[in-house]
Amino acid sequence: MASEPVRGAWFPPGSSRKIEAAISKAGDGDLIVVAGEAVLARAAPAEIEFSARVGSIPRRLSFPDGSLFETADNDGVDALAGAAVRAAGAVHQLERFRPRLFVFAALVVGLCFLIYRFAVPALVEVAVAITPPVVPQLMSQGALASLDETLLAKSELPEARQASIREGFSALAALTPRGQGGYALHFRKGGSIGPNAFALPDGSIILTDELVALAPGQDAVLGVLAHEIGHVEREHSLRQLYRAAGIAALIMLIGGDIGAGAEDILVQGSALAGLSYSRGQEAEADRSSVELMLRAGKDPAAIVGFLEIMRDKLEKGSGTDFLSTHPATQQRIEAVKAYAEELAKK
Repeated sequence: MASEPVRGAWFPPGSSRKIEAAISKAGDGDLIVVAGEAVLARAAPAEIEFSARVGSIPRRLSFPDGSLFETADNDGVDALAGAAVRAAGAVHQLERFRPRLFVFAALVVGLCFLIYRFAVPALVEVAVAITPPVVPQLMSQGALASLDETLLAKSELPEARQASIREGFSALAALTPRGQGGYALHFRKGGSIGPNAFALPDGSIILTDELVALAPGQDAVLGVLAHEIGHVEREHSLRQLYRAAGIAALIMLIGGDIGAGAEDILVQGSALAGLSYSRGQEAEADRSSVELMLRAGKDPAAIVGFLEIMRDKLEKGSGTDFLSTHPATQQRIEAVKAYAEELAKK
């Protein structure tokens, strides 16, 4: 049975030429667009793409031949299309009935929180467990190259000083499950990131000239390096990278674009350098530093001297990037001292 015509405008395929026309349902169920006596387009409702109904925004009906019919008569379009636009109309119904919209928004927020709170951490652990060794290597190589191009410069530390630190670092690395071959120490001039040290997932550790200059002595530098070794042993960098990528993917999914954002986090050196460890991860790395320094016959609380300098700089308002990724709180300093004393008694 034919329906009442819905008036609007018809646009030929690939053209912006507007023709006043009307659309109606023929006896066989097809929708036909006519202008006067001329039939401009015809197709079954299932073959036509209907734009979603949102407020009073004009509706567009795209025909298989590429032509387009546009009308402001939303009710007329719904009557013509029936079930074909019922799903799209759900958006309009939510928009019209605002309490439902609020409930829908609350459900989305709640779902995102649950994903962030439970799903992301679980997926991070799975990702870390199944990551083949080549992946951290490739990630770290790309990150170091990116850092060298953007933030870091060639070290100006004297060769003798570098050799002395390398010797101490190698002695520490030899005491770890990964061994000396599982670690590589890279000296760089920090530039804008200043006194800093950070570990890459493959065991590469970057140490800046500025940190060496600021440290009160060799053992303090080694204490910092032992701390970074702790991050590597517990795969903190890899976990934080996967977590950041997961959160980025969640945000972009909400925004409707899950493009290369998460991938950028995994390969950009600046992202690796800027990752902040959790309080628990810092505590674990601190304990690793104490244990490793003790096994090496060094002062187990050597890192405290450096942390105290960092704390004082923060109190004076001259904090560094090291503090943003490795907070030097008084509580943390006291915890290191207490743990060192506890191990010394055993």
